Amino acid sequence: MSADLEPLSPSKALDLYLESRDDAAEQTLDGQKYRLRAFVAWCDEEGIANLNELSGRDLYAYRVWRREGGYSGDELKTVTLRGDMATLRAFLRFCGEVDAVREELFDQVPLPRMDGSQDVSDSTLDPDRAVEIVDYLERYEYASRRHVIVLLLWHTGCRVGALRSLDLGDVDLEGQRPRADGPAVHFVHRPEKGTPLKNGEKSERWNAISGHVAQVLDDYIQGPREGVTDEYGRAPLVTTRNGRVSVSACRDTLYRVSRPCWRGEGCPHDRDPTECEAAHYSQMSTCPSARSPHDVRSGRVTAHRLADEDRSLVSDRMDASEDILDKHYDRRSKRQKAEQRRRFFEL
Repeated sequence: MSADLEPLSPSKALDLYLESRDDAAEQTLDGQKYRLRAFVAWCDEEGIANLNELSGRDLYAYRVWRREGGYSGDELKTVTLRGDMATLRAFLRFCGEVDAVREELFDQVPLPRMDGSQDVSDSTLDPDRAVEIVDYLERYEYASRRHVIVLLLWHTGCRVGALRSLDLGDVDLEGQRPRADGPAVHFVHRPEKGTPLKNGEKSERWNAISGHVAQVLDDYIQGPREGVTDEYGRAPLVTTRNGRVSVSACRDTLYRVSRPCWRGEGCPHDRDPTECEAAHYSQMSTCPSARSPHDVRSGRVTAHRLADEDRSLVSDRMDASEDILDKHYDRRSKRQKAEQRRRFFEL
């Protein structure tokens, strides 16, 4: 142990690190907090109460522990393990800056190697299934908060952080703003007021919405929406009794409605809904059919691609480069791509 180091427990270091990340979006911090809690749990198991004691050998032991299912209970895919270790690397860089570990220790974090395809998740919400879920909500939970969350995520393809950033003043339901031809929503970067956008000011944009979506939003605003403000005195579009809807609440909404049993369908996994752990609120994400807001976004991109819509326009609407959309969001099968190419050739 270096004499220049100052004692710091893993849990206290995590608190300090999260406090230092005031530039990060809420969903980014949520993910980092989960991954680093795994590291804190490992330290507790190993009896490491002071980060000064960490060595490169410990970091390899932690990697093996996580890879084999430590903390999560399931073996990690390479892409997930790499993300876990990359977060640990950033955390240890910070710890080095506050004299809790050797400054160069972060560079000893072993990152798994991947080929070009391994860093891409294959999880998505099939476009047809997304439409079925929206239609179900339209029929049985019209203009509810749940309906509005799923409808906006699917219709605009926005990130969940962008959805929760919307205020009532960001919604033009009648297309009356200057040079407007129809209703739209305005995504605005407001980091100082708790709602940063993923790419900062570059993420700011108007997204057109259909007349039907505008009507649903209006019915929600005039009906079940809780008339509350957030801690900054802003009037959020999507609310709970306590203020602005949280990222986790939006995520839980998607986990809930994407389970087939929620809509009364038979379980495709041969489980008994009365005994399945995924039927419980806290375990909904464990259903193999459950999908996240990110999966809705990839499904929306896939739908745009299948419709042969202009790539640059889709890129602008989705707030992501064409390369990123192709690599991380387009879930068309090789056969679907071939059938689309058929339209441009005489076969």
